[in-house]
Amino acid sequence: MAMSASSAYPPPPPFYQLYMDYEQASSAPEPPLPIDGTYTIFGSERQINEVLPSLKSLGFRQLYPKDSNIDFKKELSIVNRELQLHILELVDILVERPSQYARRVEDISLIFQNLHHLLNSLRPHQARATLIHMLESQIHRRQQAIEDIKLRRDEAQKMLGESLLVLDGSQTN
Repeated sequence: MAMSASSAYPPPPPFYQLYMDYEQASSAPEPPLPIDGTYTIFGSERQINEVLPSLKSLGFRQLYPKDSNIDFKKELSIVNRELQLHILELVDILVERPSQYARRVEDISLIFQNLHHLLNSLRPHQARATLIHMLESQIHRRQQAIEDIKLRRDEAQKMLGESLLVLDGSQTN
């Protein structure tokens, strides 16, 4: 039986030929221009600068203040407690008057919409904090690498100094 020769890895994509020499800065192609306006992803049109729509524009009543300086932690806590209260009331209604549950389910749905909207309002802050954390950890890792390199350099210089002393001592004998 004859063995066929095959590569374990596929060949590189053809655009690798655009990069000639690593040391020449001009060998790399220019990056693509930024996209303006809209783009299509998974068959739906999306805006580049998407803005979170208000609850009113989505057809829901807003349960928390419409102030621009919202204390998110406090408001999330309040809406969460309200959700817990409504769920307990729903359980009570289901036990005592099962036919009257629809209004409580609508109230719980509204609370979930508000909770979801509050959490989505925090996404830019979360992304910014995540990016800051990533950059700080990169700086920390690089500082550790620099300290490690300095330590290895000092060790190498010490070993070279000792070996020069040994060589100088053996030449004088």
